Amino acid sequence: MNPCSSILLTDLYQLTMVQAYLEQGMEDEAVFELFVRKLPVHRNFLLAAGLEQVVEFLSGLQVTTKELAWLESTGRFNSTLLRYLEGLRFTGDVHAMPEGTIFFPHEPILRIVAPLPLAQLVETRIMNLLNFQTMIASKAARSILVAGRKPLIDFGLRRAHGAEAGLFAARASYLAGFAGTATVLAGMAYDIPIYGTMAHSFVQAHTDETTAFEHFALAQPENTVLLIDTYDTEAAAHKVVALAPGLKQQGIMVKGVRLDSGDLADHARKVRCILDEGGLPQAQILASGNLDEYQLQRLIAGGAPIDSFAIGTAMTTSADAPSLDCAYKLQEYAGRPCRKRSEGKATWPGRKQVYRQYALDGRCDYDLVTTVQDPGAGDPLLHPVMTHGRRLVPAQTLTELRQRAATQLSLLPDSLRNLEDGHPYDVRISQPLQDLARTVDQCV
Repeated sequence: MNPCSSILLTDLYQLTMVQAYLEQGMEDEAVFELFVRKLPVHRNFLLAAGLEQVVEFLSGLQVTTKELAWLESTGRFNSTLLRYLEGLRFTGDVHAMPEGTIFFPHEPILRIVAPLPLAQLVETRIMNLLNFQTMIASKAARSILVAGRKPLIDFGLRRAHGAEAGLFAARASYLAGFAGTATVLAGMAYDIPIYGTMAHSFVQAHTDETTAFEHFALAQPENTVLLIDTYDTEAAAHKVVALAPGLKQQGIMVKGVRLDSGDLADHARKVRCILDEGGLPQAQILASGNLDEYQLQRLIAGGAPIDSFAIGTAMTTSADAPSLDCAYKLQEYAGRPCRKRSEGKATWPGRKQVYRQYALDGRCDYDLVTTVQDPGAGDPLLHPVMTHGRRLVPAQTLTELRQRAATQLSLLPDSLRNLEDGHPYDVRISQPLQDLARTVDQCV
């Protein structure tokens, strides 16, 4: 059994609440919505990702005999809950923003409509899936905006917080616009192009660099990208130039070199000159080594002759903003709108839709959050995904999701494309939604 697909991958209080709901006969229709309360520091927008994994989770929802037996053995749960879980299937409706959609605080990106126990039970895993991939896609998008047409590659698996995180980071970054990943399984699982070169250990295992370069070229004749900073970067570049004619006679072209340490801009300039003067103008320079969007911006703005970049730890862990202030809250139960009024954590009640308006230049102008009964102007951002537990449309390919993300990023106003805080995007709360909130408050 894959533990990541288990319904037990949840918080204990989900099960204790479901048991209480069942005991009290509270099984009417509930509406939960997931949204982000505020943006992380230096973030001007978020990019939705992870919906496909949510749909897969809900479509396969069930409890195994082994899991039921373990739950019973804990002595915490009664027969009512165990019987309920035995026949568990997701039978609800899902509306969501498609993956690759730009969104902002207080905008629901997913709505679950289902009997209360069921809608409650799926909360933790849904938040877990959407929070992580959205966080990574949003981080990766910042590098995409900086890099322009220069390819970016995910090199982050070894520093990821677990295997699933590494795979999802590869998926989310590719969705955001990265060219590919070094994670081989992500290539098979998600049809993402895979990239890789060599490690310092390969060079160190040989008695000299030239032999190491030659052996790697013979093993990878179609992907001869050589790591040249194990000892002396510029000296290694000269060795590549000296080796190249012999490799060419064997039908092997040096595709590129990788720089992984030191002053990347300075090394890149010197190496570029060595390669060009040595007859290898076609050989590209790939840079890696603890890069993030800020270093990327400095290298590109400074004119460093680097053709592509590999980004690992900073992106895969979203190092500067490793979590989102997301919430999955009850907005309606048994036809009654609900609202949380906690200080700093108040919610807007009822089922909502988000409409996006565009300025004359075609860029995003403002969003309107309103009730589903209020037909706002602009493009509605939430769309039906599942009904009665059944998927409504086939899964979109990552190519399609990448195209949506690219279009969405192109529509951002200039003030939101910066790495530092820009002018906050205008998210408006409609009058009907404000009126509904006041009505709910008066009834409490």
